[in-house]
Amino acid sequence: MAETEQPQIYLITPPEFELSRFPDALARVLDSREIACVRLALAGQDEDRIARAADACRTVCHGRDVAIVIERHLQLALRHGLDGVHLDGARGIRDARKELGEDGIVGAFCGTSRHDGMNAGEAGADYVAFGPVGASALGDGSVAEADLFAWWTEMIELPVVAEGGLTPELVRTLAPITDFFGIGAEIWGQDDPAEALARLLSAAD
Repeated sequence: MAETEQPQIYLITPPEFELSRFPDALARVLDSREIACVRLALAGQDEDRIARAADACRTVCHGRDVAIVIERHLQLALRHGLDGVHLDGARGIRDARKELGEDGIVGAFCGTSRHDGMNAGEAGADYVAFGPVGASALGDGSVAEADLFAWWTEMIELPVVAEGGLTPELVRTLAPITDFFGIGAEIWGQDDPAEALARLLSAAD
């Protein structure tokens, strides 16, 4: 990544949302700024609820030429015309690649582990995500430090996502050494998520 390039934005949905309201909020954020990809990150195993959310969010994203992937649920991605799947670690990447084909997006969350990230890359992931980078409810309290991103960006060609607990200060620190910012909880709890996104990213502009 050239030093003058700013990281792209990878938007992550809340784990819970009202299907009657969230697609409009998502649309407003997508219309406010160029977004590279959206991850549908609903919690739980209610397949019908997740499927309806997938259809609604896909309509919003594809109407704006934005890719959408889903956490974990490969078969739902295939059945509902999503662009790919986001997995936890390297497990399942080869199977997902086989199912989705070369054009499908397969990503992996690798916590704070350089080793897991390299394994995911070797298995065929299109990107790896490390995090949380700041204070977050994710994981076991460990944090993906800036030196992990600096090393990865220097040594590994595979795109990397920084996510979890982003602040303007972390955005400023990580902007030169990450390809994507994974942004979700930082904005969805605000009255105006699009404005919250702009404020968060102003440190890197």
